[in-house]
Amino acid sequence: MKKNFLFFNFIFILSIFIISCSKDTSEVINYNEEYKNIFGGSLINAMAGEPSNLIAMIAGDSASSAIAGNIFNSLIKYDENLNYAPDLAESWAISNNQKTITFKLKKGLQWADGNPLTSADVLFTWKLITNPDTRTPYASDYQLVKKASAPDPLTFKITYETSYAPALDTWSSLHILPKHILKDEDINNTFFSRKPTGSSYYKLDDWISGQQVSLKANEKSVLGSPLIEKLISRIIPDTSSQFLELTADNIDVMNINPIQYQRVFPARKDLQQKVALYKELGNGYTYLGFNLKKPPFNDIRVRQALNYAIDKDEVIKGVLLGLGESISSPYKPGTRWNNPNLSPYPYNPSKALELLQEAGFKKNNDGILMKNGKPLKFEIITNQNKQREMTAVVIQKRLQEIGVDVSIRVIEWASFVNRFIKTGDFDVVVLGWSLSLDPDQYNIWHSSQQGPGQFNFLGYSNKNVDRLLELGRKELNVSKREEIYHKFSKYLLEDSPIIYLYAGYGLSAVHKRVKGIKNPAPPAGIYHNNYDWFLPKPLRRNEISAR
Repeated sequence: MKKNFLFFNFIFILSIFIISCSKDTSEVINYNEEYKNIFGGSLINAMAGEPSNLIAMIAGDSASSAIAGNIFNSLIKYDENLNYAPDLAESWAISNNQKTITFKLKKGLQWADGNPLTSADVLFTWKLITNPDTRTPYASDYQLVKKASAPDPLTFKITYETSYAPALDTWSSLHILPKHILKDEDINNTFFSRKPTGSSYYKLDDWISGQQVSLKANEKSVLGSPLIEKLISRIIPDTSSQFLELTADNIDVMNINPIQYQRVFPARKDLQQKVALYKELGNGYTYLGFNLKKPPFNDIRVRQALNYAIDKDEVIKGVLLGLGESISSPYKPGTRWNNPNLSPYPYNPSKALELLQEAGFKKNNDGILMKNGKPLKFEIITNQNKQREMTAVVIQKRLQEIGVDVSIRVIEWASFVNRFIKTGDFDVVVLGWSLSLDPDQYNIWHSSQQGPGQFNFLGYSNKNVDRLLELGRKELNVSKREEIYHKFSKYLLEDSPIIYLYAGYGLSAVHKRVKGIKNPAPPAGIYHNNYDWFLPKPLRRNEISAR
């Protein structure tokens, strides 16, 4: 009996010791400790949409560009302070007449397969994007080049017909593609879109459709080696599911929604200990867009009426919990391009009904607006994005109150873009624009940009806007450019081809095991230097490898 007592007493003490040790082990992790830079590990992030194509000039969607941006380089890039900096080119010179730019490439550049990267690849890429058979929304920027040449392997020279203000910006966003692989390929339908060969920090490791895209460090990167060995982007359309994966320590990075930022994190000390939050106003906005080729949206009175019928403040407070700003132009608030004299359409349902009556709509006995025996009825489509879904619901409620019959359909991202946006098969969309730093929006709003795969899929056409967009891209005087784009914004607000809903804050959650993030965030944002991020060995998650 005494032996049994001693045995169980020993087991009890041992179990307490084991529990205490495991508890102490979990508490030992100090994410605020200083760690030295070291190569290795896997960073896992969540993406709401799957890339459609890793050739950014063809894809045109943010998911594709985000992945491709880690694989390809441009001639130049923006640094953390949003100034131009070398990428493939080590230097560039602009002629006195502002029409010619000469880029000098770095020596010893190579593709991930070991082939040399030269100015011939740059010239090939320019010819590719300006080829009328290439289905790309970006061609207009590069078609302004009247002559391009590669006089030697390290020199690329371009000449414009007239001065072109956004020229450098366009060359900071064009991914240079390998001529030796693509010269005999149909760029619109090529294996390369899913198995690319690039030159930047990472190369494609694996792409499992509907699940994840994995990149691994490119040992031949033209910019040197990144510190994190693998980048894994898991495709998780629902942000609530993403959040569960974050709390379970299965992902390291995600964009969170306002509810999670404002309410969930402050109430969860366990999350605060291991996850850092970042907030920054991005270069983009969310909008309700009309298919202007379909009645009744070809009537400006209808568009303006719906603009008055939507309470934007309600959307910002209800959906974003106040983490956003109302806007009245397609530019980031606080920048010189944003016209300070413009104001959003106020919420005014009486004014909305007045305009709709002018357009020929009258309410029937059921309170539904009718014209020629047909109800004012349409469908709002959006992608699987909870924030946009909630926005659509708020809009639906307000429009139903004045007698508009509105339905909502939520679609997976790739189908949303390819089946509906690119084909123009929709009534109304809730969508967003991510914009470049240059104010030129020719490829979005000019009437010539309505072809298959181009960005003016709403079908907007205004001769005054066309003229201003044409002038704006030629004007080199910044003050005069500002005046031009302020006028452009005024026309756009009046025409209401879209209803500006909000410019939201970018809210990021990053596990504290990820080091090297600049805080406070520089003007270019926290993701600008992700190649300098690193994962200290003691903080890496355990991984089982099949290789």
